[in-house]
Amino acid sequence: MLDSNMKQQLGTYLQKIDSPIELTVSVNETPKSNELEALAKEIAELSANITLNIKTDDSGRVPRMAIAPKGEVARVTFAGVPMGHEFTSLVLALLQAGGYPSKESEALQAQAKSLTKPLNFEVYISLSCHNCPDVVQAINLMAILNPNISATMIDGGVFPQEVEELGIMAVPTLMLNGQPFGNGRMTLEEIINKVDDSADEKLAAALAAKAPFDVLVVGGGPAGASAAIYAARKGIRTGIVADRFGGQVMDTMAIENFISVKATDGPRLVAGLEEHVKEYDIDVMTNQRAVDIRDIAGPDGQQIKQVELENGATLTAKSVILATGARWREMNVPGEEQYKTKGVAFCPHCDGPLFKGKPVAVIGGGNSGIEAAIDLAGIVEHVTVLEFSDILRADAVLVKKAESLPNITIIKEAMTTEVLGDGNKVTGLSYKDRTTDESHIVNVDGIFVQIGLVPNSDFLKSTIELSNRGEIVIDDRGQTSMPGVFAAGDVTTVPFKQIIISMGAGATAALGAFDYLIRQ
Repeated sequence: MLDSNMKQQLGTYLQKIDSPIELTVSVNETPKSNELEALAKEIAELSANITLNIKTDDSGRVPRMAIAPKGEVARVTFAGVPMGHEFTSLVLALLQAGGYPSKESEALQAQAKSLTKPLNFEVYISLSCHNCPDVVQAINLMAILNPNISATMIDGGVFPQEVEELGIMAVPTLMLNGQPFGNGRMTLEEIINKVDDSADEKLAAALAAKAPFDVLVVGGGPAGASAAIYAARKGIRTGIVADRFGGQVMDTMAIENFISVKATDGPRLVAGLEEHVKEYDIDVMTNQRAVDIRDIAGPDGQQIKQVELENGATLTAKSVILATGARWREMNVPGEEQYKTKGVAFCPHCDGPLFKGKPVAVIGGGNSGIEAAIDLAGIVEHVTVLEFSDILRADAVLVKKAESLPNITIIKEAMTTEVLGDGNKVTGLSYKDRTTDESHIVNVDGIFVQIGLVPNSDFLKSTIELSNRGEIVIDDRGQTSMPGVFAAGDVTTVPFKQIIISMGAGATAALGAFDYLIRQ
């Protein structure tokens, strides 16, 4: 199962186990059981602190591996073979069950330990999903910290019947006590706050009690991180408030145009950004969304900015940098909203394996759309690409590759008009041929929308000048129409939406804000 390099690395990690742990592996005669058994044996051989019990079992989900401190009832289970993106989740579970401390904040861990309700988490994943490990690792840690909590990872590729019965068509899908709890990437903080009934009230009070910032950055993507670092280096009080650290970049896999780095991926780049931010005295407040910004009178009578958050809390600052980024653009056609996570998807890497052997459509002929079609072609039965224009905007090398694949059909000048379904899941889509006005139906089980981004600026419509596309209008220093409020990144009128450009724009906005402060 593991090559020599992985074994060596894993052996080094497992030396950090302080107290004995026990693996209980349930298997039957299936190939996946053989894989899990082989993996478990290789793990057990690498540490004297690991005891392995293997049993033949046809009840429940098989194969499965349960992990627990020796002598305790297991509360962390992997149903399937935790390789791919989930191998890290497995390693962390082994370490934490063996007493190795988590790097999560002490406050969050204490909050997890204080939960008194029985919580049985189950998360359906695919091994190619780069969003899934965040959820798996979060619930695993909660289960290790609190005896009232259990956590199970379920590989949808190993248990397709469950996936079919529950109508799961997007991962990660998190269930709590048998009921749907959430879809998509979720952090430990988000999950804990959602199950902790008093979390919002306590958090709002803590945020409201914070002293005014010199610079408050709204948004935690590349532009926001860059702005915060540049501001903090000036020695001024700096804060970041964001829905999640990393923003849209967390959903980007291949990054090959970040100068000086030949190749990386979104999660790895974001980890580096977060590490860099932590080098400075920056107050990072995640799981928060801004809903308004206004001028108010400060303690000294001068105007300062007040940022209102979704939970009712407010933060104040002498200057603000808006770096809220963008989100996936939707088709805005009948049926799309109804069938989100039921066949309408936005991440081919995450959800593609759920459509193995089935026909799917990709909406959009840009780089994202054609890359998605090429990736999906190796998994699904057939891919139909629908492009609104009469030309494909993707790079020529991608178009050539897509056109060479026998199970990809590209239809240009196609305007999607409706998502079709049976009430539970997608069954197809209708589109209009823009040259003939004729309507057509394509029978598909999944629709991957890849038509660009929309700026996250809705909450600013009545306060700051926006372009006709909803982008924040800025000058060459990042200044917006509201004095003392700057902006950077994909949410602005900067013409090219690239990571490296967003980082430079974040630095510009921070320097602009600092110049504004010293002139005040």
